[in-house]
Amino acid sequence: MNTYTIRDLSQRFDVPSSTLRYYEDMGLLENVERTDNNQRIYTDEHIRRLEGINCFKKTGLPIARIQEFYQYEKDVDTHIEEIIQLVTEHESNIQNKIAELQQELLHIQHKVRFYNGIKEAIDAGQEPPKWEDFT
Repeated sequence: MNTYTIRDLSQRFDVPSSTLRYYEDMGLLENVERTDNNQRIYTDEHIRRLEGINCFKKTGLPIARIQEFYQYEKDVDTHIEEIIQLVTEHESNIQNKIAELQQELLHIQHKVRFYNGIKEAIDAGQEPPKWEDFT
C-alpha cells in the first residue's frame, strides 16, 4: 500500500495543507492515520477521494453538496436515488455552464476578428472596420 504525507497531497492537488485538514474535519477525508509523531498518513484511497472532490469543486459543486454526496455514498443502497439526483443535477448545471461559455466564446472570437481587422487596417493605412463588419 502506498502512503503519502500531507505535503505530498498538498503538492499533488495544489491545495494548502489547511484545506486537507479542513476536508478531514468535515469528514470528506476519513480514516487518516497518524504516525507516532502525529503526522498524517494518506493512502491511495485518499488520492481517489481527492480526485473526486477536485472534480466536483472544479465543476462548481458547492462544498456542502460534495459533503452530502459522500455522506450518501456511505450507504449507496439506501441513498441511490439521492446520489442519482445530485449527480444528474450537477451534470445539467455543467451542461448549462458549457452552453453559456460557448456563447461567450463566440463574442470573444468576434472581438479577435474585429481587433485583428483594425490592426490590418492600421498597417495598410486604411480606414478601420466597424464592429458590424465582423458579424
